[in-house]
Amino acid sequence: MAQAPGQNVAALARGFIELSNAQKVGLLAGIAAVIALLAVVLLWARTPEYRVLYSNLSDRDGGEVLAALGTLNVPYQMADGGTAILVPAGQVYDTRLKLASQGLPKSGAVGFELMEAQKFGISQFAEQVNYQRALAGELSRTIQSLAQVASARVHLAIPRPSVFVREQPRPSASVLVGLYPGRTLDEAQVSAIQHLVASAVPELSARSVTVVDQAGNLLSSSGEPTLAGGLGLDASQIKYLHALEGTYAARIEAILLPIVGRDNVRAQVAANLDFSQVEQTSETFKPNASPKEQTLRSQQTVETTSTNPTGPSGVPGALSNQPPGAASAPLTVPGPANQTATATNPASTSSHRENTVNYEVDKTIRHIKNEVGGIKRLSVAVVVNHRRTVDKDGKVSFAPRTEAEMAQIAELVRQAMGFSKERGDSVNVVNTPFNMPEAGEPGGVAAPSVWTEWLQRQLTPEGFMRWGPYVLLAVVLLYAWFGLLSPTLKDLMRVGARVEPTYTPGPGEPAMAGPGGAPAPSRQASYDSDLRAVKDMAKQDPRIVANVVKDWVGRNE
Repeated sequence: MAQAPGQNVAALARGFIELSNAQKVGLLAGIAAVIALLAVVLLWARTPEYRVLYSNLSDRDGGEVLAALGTLNVPYQMADGGTAILVPAGQVYDTRLKLASQGLPKSGAVGFELMEAQKFGISQFAEQVNYQRALAGELSRTIQSLAQVASARVHLAIPRPSVFVREQPRPSASVLVGLYPGRTLDEAQVSAIQHLVASAVPELSARSVTVVDQAGNLLSSSGEPTLAGGLGLDASQIKYLHALEGTYAARIEAILLPIVGRDNVRAQVAANLDFSQVEQTSETFKPNASPKEQTLRSQQTVETTSTNPTGPSGVPGALSNQPPGAASAPLTVPGPANQTATATNPASTSSHRENTVNYEVDKTIRHIKNEVGGIKRLSVAVVVNHRRTVDKDGKVSFAPRTEAEMAQIAELVRQAMGFSKERGDSVNVVNTPFNMPEAGEPGGVAAPSVWTEWLQRQLTPEGFMRWGPYVLLAVVLLYAWFGLLSPTLKDLMRVGARVEPTYTPGPGEPAMAGPGGAPAPSRQASYDSDLRAVKDMAKQDPRIVANVVKDWVGRNE
């Protein structure tokens, strides 16, 4: 029969009284040690996670930052030999803003505020150095605003101008970035950093900016192609080749998955690309066309006509070549005779005509620039698993696919890859059983459940750091209760149960049952005798009565 809580407490009290002084001291010391251990574990579990506030600080800046943290009542820790200051994770950004309002740290990346405190009479060289420091500091702050970058340092090499134009040196820059754990910068982000720095410095080319991470890895390229494996291809070309092959393989698998099912098809694509840069210019003349199809360009016509009014006279021979005789008065010739002479000797006429015609000549000028990375040939290999069937008894079997199905699959593959016979593409589709168990079968690998994925995430160093303190606290609590407190309390209750309080009955009352089996008062005893017995018991051991009353109050009786 279970005992009431009040009786258990009374038994514990009697058991504790029966202990010797040395046992009482040991028990109290043990309870105090358990409570202290629980308090220590609880405080350790509630200790906040510390993160880096500032790193690579000088001794002077570190002292000023610590003094400011003491003024702000922000707890801190030192790390890396005193060069790094850690504060609770929830106060990192708030503390940085408060320290920045005080101008701390001073020796960090300073910006153009350095130009505000220029001294009178400063030299031109010192002024140029301060400007270069301020520009580098502003660039460092800008690069640190990237999500992947924890810290950044920029070094600018700006040469002094020369009076010789041909010997004018070009500026250069180097950037050291400290990345967060697990973060990386892709090529586009590295190129963005190069152009960011190049745009801030006059006459600085993006190719002259070198970007290096904290591990010493060169992130930027010099602009010249770096050959990989002696194949004549640079890294970007190989990356483009792999991306193109992966795209074609994904397209083929995506179109076949609804037909053959998941994990029943594998596709690989080998692409032969042409990365040569070819520019061709040709000038072609067509043969002479027919006159009807020719185009008239120009035409020139020259025509000349001349007339001799006297004409030839005299008799051919020696007589006509004699010099003329002496002049004499002219004879008057009658009109009709003179007209007869004119008709007999008519005037002579000569003509000349030239015609020049120019036609257009057909000519074709063609300028051809071939694309870089064009596809020369594609080779595709596709493997399709056998058809999986389940009979009415639940037995799984595999059977080869029909020729019609394989022909349909091959045609889909050709359409998905853009098959070209002129290009020399090749496609090979094979139907064969896969040497891998299906999900749900003996030996098969089923998809991980949500609980499995959550458990895998917890079984990581971050998960242990997050749940470790609470697990340790639970272990300590269980050990303290089941290993220390529970056995001790049971022993005390056992000792208290053997020691019952003595009771002296009044005149005319039956004696109560005690440890030795004395007769107990009957249930029909009068109210006065019961009241007297309770009073006597309260006088002998008031704690028992108090516990009984407390138990009544707890049970609402």
